[in-house]
Amino acid sequence: MENKNLLIVFVKNIRLGKVKTRLAQTIGDENAFLIYKELVKITEKATQQLQNCTIQIYFSDVVEENQWDNCEKFVQQGNDLGEKMQDAFHRGFAMGYQKIILIGSDLPAISAPIIQQGFDALNSNDIVFGPAEDGGYYLVSMKKLHPTVFQNKPWSNEELLSLTLKELSDYKLQLLPFLNDIDVYEDLKKHPSLLQLIENPETLNFKLQTSNNKI
Repeated sequence: MENKNLLIVFVKNIRLGKVKTRLAQTIGDENAFLIYKELVKITEKATQQLQNCTIQIYFSDVVEENQWDNCEKFVQQGNDLGEKMQDAFHRGFAMGYQKIILIGSDLPAISAPIIQQGFDALNSNDIVFGPAEDGGYYLVSMKKLHPTVFQNKPWSNEELLSLTLKELSDYKLQLLPFLNDIDVYEDLKKHPSLLQLIENPETLNFKLQTSNNKI
């Protein structure tokens, strides 16, 4: 195996009405579709700048052959997010990779240097997390599978990371810089470049929708 580092990216199949559903409650399905499509582009661009790293894409439902060129592609397996992530890590270590990072695909500020920090931090740590501003995490990396990370966790809960860290107190841990993932409109407002995608009246009448929802 040429590369010992593996980056796993969890991606939702980009389908109208199926992506960013919490965000869609405020800005509508079509706007949410546009936002997530752009977030995936940002993620793909960041991964393309990595070196000495194999990239595997795990789609939510079906493999999209016309996306993520030159990457290995799989479908997520499991009943909840924890099972799906654990399965992906298990497969990666079974393939012989020595350092594995898993990220999502809804981070406007994700970059190759941040991902590389996740790999480098494993030189002196057991597990590394990229904390998200909502209390979860956008990145997790490890040198061997630690099932405790994924089992019996309150996913989509503001205490997810803090509870996870408490359970891992016996391990050497490191946190990367905080990043903001896009789940709700309040997250979106922090990123004007994304807002511009849907404020264009030729695309969709964003202001009318937000007015109707009394934001």
